[in-house]
Amino acid sequence: MSLAHTAAEYMLSDALLPDHRGPRLKRLRLELPLDRMVKFVAVGFPLLLMSLTFAQEFSSGSPISCFSPSNFSVHQAAYVDSSCWDSLVHHKQDEFDWVKTKSLWPHKALPYSMLVLAVVMYLPVLLWQYAAVPVLSSDLLFIISELDKSYNRSIRLVQHMVKIQQKCSDPHVFWDELEKARKERYFEFPLLERYLACKQHSHSLVATYLLRNSLLLLFTSATYLYLGYFHLDIFFQEEFSCSIKTGLLSDETHIPDMITCRLTSLSVFRIVSLSSVAVYTLLVPVIIYNLTRLCQWDKRLLSIYEMLPAFDLLSRKMLGCPINDLNVILLFLRANISELISFSWLSVLCVLKDITTEKHNIDTVVDFMTLLAGLESSKPKHLTHQVCNENP
Repeated sequence: MSLAHTAAEYMLSDALLPDHRGPRLKRLRLELPLDRMVKFVAVGFPLLLMSLTFAQEFSSGSPISCFSPSNFSVHQAAYVDSSCWDSLVHHKQDEFDWVKTKSLWPHKALPYSMLVLAVVMYLPVLLWQYAAVPVLSSDLLFIISELDKSYNRSIRLVQHMVKIQQKCSDPHVFWDELEKARKERYFEFPLLERYLACKQHSHSLVATYLLRNSLLLLFTSATYLYLGYFHLDIFFQEEFSCSIKTGLLSDETHIPDMITCRLTSLSVFRIVSLSSVAVYTLLVPVIIYNLTRLCQWDKRLLSIYEMLPAFDLLSRKMLGCPINDLNVILLFLRANISELISFSWLSVLCVLKDITTEKHNIDTVVDFMTLLAGLESSKPKHLTHQVCNENP
């Protein structure tokens, strides 16, 4: 039996998780992958378009080209281009010879509007960083640490049980005490379960998450309104009539009333407008999907950790409405699954549990490890395993 006990001790020692994990927990992901993707696209894409417009302006020179009279000198033609770009007003005569004006200022404000859009889209990210990240990081550090510690406590408990069985001279006493401990739930440490149950009554994280995504939808709708109201009206206008007969030049007879100018930057304007609509339209379903994930529980993650003692959120039907902080924490636990070292071990044990559940009564990792350590096979067949009614 000494070889069997030695093999069991080696197996249990290998199943223990390392305790030194401080630097690893500093790499917690405090943004979900889809939220991070939405942030980079919603903020980075307007900055990319802003760079495109500035690059076009610096490479091509003046964004307009005016058809000045042939008797104008080079300096006078340059003055016409500069004056018409500064005013950027289209003059048009109606059927009653009334002159109507239409401002084309969105062309001039294009790069700055993209900068404003990037700043506005970053505001929900700042809200999440300052309102939710400090609380979320502390919760994740505690929960990840407790989940792994609970797994280690179970393994150490089985190690202790193996040593007690080896020292116990009467197997009847050992198995009676073991059955009593299982019935009285001595192996359970309900701190983590109660903490997670309390998180179902907290709504600060979920409110911040809902506000973040709602603001993204609101700002996206505002972007549509801006592009539709200001850009669509001048989207197809390549030329405009400019008047420079103002101020000291108003009485000059050799200067024509209107000068036709062409917008050389119209192609960039169209690309920026269409690409903005297309990209933010693609982001809307992603944002809505992020919101809908709060409407259901991640029961697969919970079912795996049901193997831990005193983690019966599913079996006891303790889960209510999923729109609470606990559901947000579960989403981030799934995103930080690489930090949960116990997850891979418990996943394997869950698969083995499904295979052996017809032969043995396995509820927790303690039950399964006692089986792997050979304690169950050493149980005397003639014992009835009745629970002792005496106090320990």
